[in-house]
Amino acid sequence: MVGTFFFDGTPVGGNATYCTGSVVRSKGKSLVLTAGHCANGLNAAKHRVFVPQYQFLKIPANQPWGLFAVGDVYKDDRYPTRGQTKAAESDLDFAFVTVAPNGKGAVEDVVGALTFTTSTSYDHNVTVVGYPAQASDNSQHKAIRCDVPTRRLYGFRQMQMECGGYYGGVSGSPWIKGYNAAARTGQVVGNIGGYNGGGNDANVDWISYSPLYGKDAQDLYNDANNGIGPENVHRSTYQPPTDGPVLPGSGDTWKHAKQISAGDFSGTGHSDLLVIWTDGEVTLYPGDGNGGFRPERQLLAPNAGWKPVATITAGDFTGSNQFDLMVRWDDGRMTLHGDVGSNGLGAGVEMAPSGSIWSHATQIAAGRFNAATYVTDLMVRWSDGELSLFTNVGAGSLGQEYKLKDPNSTWKDATLLTSGQFAGNQKWDLMVRWSSGELDNYVGTTTGGLGGEQRIHGPNKTWTHSVIMTTGQFTSDGLTNDLMIRWTDGETTMYQDTRMNSLGTERMISPPA
Repeated sequence: MVGTFFFDGTPVGGNATYCTGSVVRSKGKSLVLTAGHCANGLNAAKHRVFVPQYQFLKIPANQPWGLFAVGDVYKDDRYPTRGQTKAAESDLDFAFVTVAPNGKGAVEDVVGALTFTTSTSYDHNVTVVGYPAQASDNSQHKAIRCDVPTRRLYGFRQMQMECGGYYGGVSGSPWIKGYNAAARTGQVVGNIGGYNGGGNDANVDWISYSPLYGKDAQDLYNDANNGIGPENVHRSTYQPPTDGPVLPGSGDTWKHAKQISAGDFSGTGHSDLLVIWTDGEVTLYPGDGNGGFRPERQLLAPNAGWKPVATITAGDFTGSNQFDLMVRWDDGRMTLHGDVGSNGLGAGVEMAPSGSIWSHATQIAAGRFNAATYVTDLMVRWSDGELSLFTNVGAGSLGQEYKLKDPNSTWKDATLLTSGQFAGNQKWDLMVRWSSGELDNYVGTTTGGLGGEQRIHGPNKTWTHSVIMTTGQFTSDGLTNDLMIRWTDGETTMYQDTRMNSLGTERMISPPA
């Protein structure tokens, strides 16, 4: 049911294939689904054919099911007529082509067909089958297959999946629920396409996107199924989704967010977001208490002085009901900047001098592990794997140290730390993202030791791409349990109301690059 295309300049048996298509059920038993940007190439080509279950090195006459000549190409007329787009209209990156019968019969009768299926959900378990086009990526030009869950690509009406090997040529690959290759059945709920021709700006092989099939896709299917003619496909202006990114800027901008910390810097009773950029600029995004943010406030313009920041965390170390910023600098110096919302960022109070042992403090996370009221405890993961909890930290004093773990190799792999009320208690828990992508929560951590481990998820390739992790109280439930992640591609995600053993509701704060 799945195949690839050829035409003049990209011949059958040559060094490349062109896009991927799949047969879908139709009245005429002649419809093939592919991507909208693939349709543009087909429209410009001559002597176009679709070859299901293509086998490299076999001449056309010896292909398992033969060749099917491409006829009409149906594409939403709001999608660009050339190339592809990264605009909202990338939600419309799907197309249907008709193919003529060959000597074996109509394509649906010969190879079977998938059922075109619309959905309102972004979460599915699908099988994705496609043909990487170039011999350098796929020397035998075999179809690749991956069984994978999907999730939403926020800012668009699109899904995303993560599986390696999906290089150029897989555009149009069907996303199939309930795939049964033997019975030649399944429900197709998507196709590789959307955002930037089916992938992100970096064009990595392990992230692929698909439009979500809604009314627009159903209308196009109906037009093709009824054979109205491609020239008669006319649509009104496309209306993109309104639940897009929360903060301004693209992933290209947010890749430069060097450090991020959440805390009640404004004294409003809910968290704000403080960002230190690679050029030394420092920005505060005041939270609105409902998961959104008010207009940004620049605390510092780009400057050389704030470029050598190694890591940061936020807590109410001065006990004023306004959060303070703790900074560990590249040279080992530690500074505390009190009441940032009121005072801005001055020189701060030196907590440790340049050249101190704090140059080995790889990760720091403020929390309320021991303190009764204010966030005055500091968790530290050292470069040798030692884990320390400092209590009663205040201006000019790092308080008392409690060793929770001796130096060890395991905790060297504790890549990211954050803390919050994931168990819903007054005292906070410690969350750890390990180098494998595993995410664990230690509930009830105190000066006496780590709390009980609660696994959120095991080793996970996606989560190895998380580079910054912080937690705030951005929503109205009164708990510091809204986990925020900045990913390698600049996408920044909030998991609202995260619990001790499960991530909260995912919401995109900024889109990927």
